[in-house]
Amino acid sequence: MSDPENEERLLPLAQRWPRASKFLLSGCAATVAELATFPLDLTKTRLQMQGEAALARLGDSARESAPYRGMVRTALGIIEEEGFLKLWQGVTPAIYRHVVYSGGRMVTYEHLREVVFGKSEDKHYPLWKSVIGGMMAGVIGQFLANPTDLVKVQMQMEGKRKLEGKPLRFRGVHHAFAKILAEGGIRGLWAGWVPNIQRAALVNMGDLTTYDTVKHYLVLNTPLEDNITTHGLSSLCSGLVASILGTPADVIKSRIMNQPRDKQGRGLLYKSSTDCLIQAVQGEGFMSLYKGFLPSWLRMAIQGDPAHCFLKKNGTLTTFTLGKTVWPLRCCFVLKRLLRRSQQEGASISQLK
Repeated sequence: MSDPENEERLLPLAQRWPRASKFLLSGCAATVAELATFPLDLTKTRLQMQGEAALARLGDSARESAPYRGMVRTALGIIEEEGFLKLWQGVTPAIYRHVVYSGGRMVTYEHLREVVFGKSEDKHYPLWKSVIGGMMAGVIGQFLANPTDLVKVQMQMEGKRKLEGKPLRFRGVHHAFAKILAEGGIRGLWAGWVPNIQRAALVNMGDLTTYDTVKHYLVLNTPLEDNITTHGLSSLCSGLVASILGTPADVIKSRIMNQPRDKQGRGLLYKSSTDCLIQAVQGEGFMSLYKGFLPSWLRMAIQGDPAHCFLKKNGTLTTFTLGKTVWPLRCCFVLKRLLRRSQQEGASISQLK
């Protein structure tokens, strides 16, 4: 008779530690997607800081001297003035963020789905439960990842500070974390967390509802089948809705995170996210809340939201996992093949024994 412990050891990692395997796959998919689309994220952040009216209170002339530039001109300007590789400035904390965010959201979502919500009597998982679960999981994951988001935004603006003749704030990622912690304490690492989790909730709500709705409509009412074209169009539409809902909170979040601070780590421009919202609208107009909208939409459409994809079985929602478009999925497919091969090899060894 075979020893149960030995049989368990022969199982592939995906079966022995399913959640750890999902976390690994999610992290890898998110990393690939982040590297591919990060220049759009950097361009978005730079556009969100353009013409910041609150800087006038500090006597900063950057608002008056900086010409307004669109997405393409901003990206080309970064290449010309700072260098091509500067399009990836701040990518390291962005990867850290995705590991924390994707992992925290995945674990939270699965717990909510299995323990809190559960399936309906007909064994289906309704869309409204998926949306609520996705929003709650997104909020928790974003809250946990806020320190990495804070460092990412500030590092993305370092190149602009250098061009303006201002001293650089950080020597690297780890120095950034240490400096923020030393100046503002633990609380300082969560600067801007309120608009950050608001953005996460709004983006997840728009993304989850629109993606699934559009995909169902295309499959049922057009000649399109459930393929990469359908997923691409669904992703384009869901990214549009998510960007419309989430961009204002994203602008507020970025400005609060990037504002200058005193020695105690307190912001010098904004007292709160509400104060930032009022100053932006009064000083720059309502449409200032949608600065960086185009690169944000393109990034969501290309990348998808790495950590969620609807996998269907008999027409119902069955799981919540990695990414819904090209870059995350290709990475996941490769990793899944490796895991499947490991599983087959494990089964072969078990039969031989």
